[in-house]
Amino acid sequence: MERTLVLIKPDAVQRGLVGEIISRFEKKGLKLVGLKMMTLDEAVLREHYAHLADKPFFEGLSNFMKSSPVIALCLEGLEAVDAVRLVTGITKAREADGGTIRGDFAMSVSCNVVHASDSRESAEKEVPRFFNPDEIHEYFKSEYVHVYAEDER
Repeated sequence: MERTLVLIKPDAVQRGLVGEIISRFEKKGLKLVGLKMMTLDEAVLREHYAHLADKPFFEGLSNFMKSSPVIALCLEGLEAVDAVRLVTGITKAREADGGTIRGDFAMSVSCNVVHASDSRESAEKEVPRFFNPDEIHEYFKSEYVHVYAEDER
């Protein structure tokens, strides 16, 4: 099974959307294996958004991401990265499809309620950036017999 990272951003925390967002992933059939609230610092943000650090909007993005705690999730499932991206919708939230998290709850590119790993390679770097190994939980999820066919488990 594949693992991926989701950050529930400050706008979603402030708007009381945390439970609804987590519920969307659980209803999809993804397994929650890591969950914590944390305040991000400049060092983590510079590492996490290294590909944006030289952009003129980085300071505003950094200030936004430090404005409130975030909720970090590690989700697991078959092709979890793609499944999470489907549930979250596209980055430009006002153009995201209805029924997706961003399509239903956001209008902005930055204030788009969630960050989700954009590839398996990104997820493999991002999960350990936000979770120590002892914060990821291995357990049997009984509903998997109803989520996946036998040959997919």
